[in-house]
Amino acid sequence: MKSRQFGRTPWAVSEIGFGAWAIGGAWGDVSERDAKGAVHAALDAGMTFIDTADVYGDGRSERIIRDVLNERGAARPMVATKAGRRLPKQVVGGYTRENLDNWIDRSRANLGVDTLDLVQLHCPPWELYYRPDIFEILESLVAKGRIRHYGVSVEKVEEGLKAIEYPNVVSVQIIYNIFRQRPADLFFREARAKNVAVIVRVPLSSGMLTGKMTAKTAFADDDHRLFNRNGEAFDMGETFSGVPYDVGLEAVELLRPLAPGGATMAQFALRWILMQEAVTVIIPGARNSEQAGQNAAASALAPLPADIMTEVRRVYEEKIKPHVHQRW
Repeated sequence: MKSRQFGRTPWAVSEIGFGAWAIGGAWGDVSERDAKGAVHAALDAGMTFIDTADVYGDGRSERIIRDVLNERGAARPMVATKAGRRLPKQVVGGYTRENLDNWIDRSRANLGVDTLDLVQLHCPPWELYYRPDIFEILESLVAKGRIRHYGVSVEKVEEGLKAIEYPNVVSVQIIYNIFRQRPADLFFREARAKNVAVIVRVPLSSGMLTGKMTAKTAFADDDHRLFNRNGEAFDMGETFSGVPYDVGLEAVELLRPLAPGGATMAQFALRWILMQEAVTVIIPGARNSEQAGQNAAASALAPLPADIMTEVRRVYEEKIKPHVHQRW
């Protein structure tokens, strides 16, 4: 497993990390045994970065991570969590000192630590990026030793560009994958110039880029890939990257022949992301140990040749770009 420097922090982290949304909820049923097995397998494979959030399973994801790390008792990975989505409605007025204090303390208890490695504001309203007083609250939490660093998780490229104007924002988490290529146009260059870590989420487009889905694939009632296709519960860009399901399936068939021999479609999609030097860590999810191990193996793939990169871009331009490029 290769590592990359995490921006201005002292950490170097594995270039493929563990995204812990699926072991919390909203992806169908995942047993505690499978969830813990996935985390163990990720760590065994050399992953040194875990991303979670306080709302994933109402804290279940954080607590599973705590239990696994306590069981192992070895060197700890960097654990990032998020705060802000516990608000009943996303309004800037909810990001008060009291609420941030409470959210941070709850995550500290769930993860069993005094100091959180990294706290990310969890896709807050766009107006928040024009409120330096909220970032000053985060500064005070650093000063008190309750968090080490802070960053943001964003929906839109413009939010990421605004966030990195704040000098102590060390990371931005953003959607980037074969179906969401806009961050490479400007944001990555600006993030590199300011030495900001880039955490890539939704790298497999909610599983679409694994190549395992068909028009007949059925999703559980509590799976966001069923209930959020049009943004009914949260931003629709979080589900299949905002790409219509039938369009995504068509594009996947055009991409399938491009995967290198011996690699799965998922590993190909992850290796494509790693071609960007601005990317610090990718956080694919895993529902079990096998998926976690397969994700980790993408780090060992050879760089993709230029003709493959060109063909991926062509598929994006012709099939996907009209649906997503200007929206996020």
